[in-house]
Amino acid sequence: MNYATIKICDIANGVGVRTSLFVSGCTHHCPGCFNAEAQDFQYGKPFDKKTEDFLISELQKSYVSGLTLLGGEPFELENQRALLPFVRRVRELCPGKTVWAFSGYTWEELTGVSRARCEVTDQLLSLLDVLVDGEFVESLKDISLRFRGSANQRIIDVPASVRTGEIVLWKG
Repeated sequence: MNYATIKICDIANGVGVRTSLFVSGCTHHCPGCFNAEAQDFQYGKPFDKKTEDFLISELQKSYVSGLTLLGGEPFELENQRALLPFVRRVRELCPGKTVWAFSGYTWEELTGVSRARCEVTDQLLSLLDVLVDGEFVESLKDISLRFRGSANQRIIDVPASVRTGEIVLWKG
């Protein structure tokens, strides 16, 4: 997996100061995408152990609230497989930090039968606190929405949704 960029003091993609990893590769190709260059799976730099260690060190800072995964598309199959061991490390080495992910796939696609599912999808989802789901839809763009680009996107409380078996929206 490659990554497009890392933002170490990101305040736009989740609650608090966050360390955000923008992965490369996305097959959605949403018109009006704010990060179109990251749709290319070869864009950016290789996501390696050195990069993981750097992110962990940033996440361990007391003022950082957590990790945000976006892109590109974190839930493209090859990205899920690369992110799972990393997010496990984050959970182990950075207790108390939250993990958010932004995906063009919907909760229903990630938890049902779809091209977004593979052998690690459920495990990766189980490590998230919040999922912002749904493709960006340019005709529904609304810059007043908190943590979303378009009105069709939802902010999902992942642990509550897994526990209840129904989508529970994040109340923030």
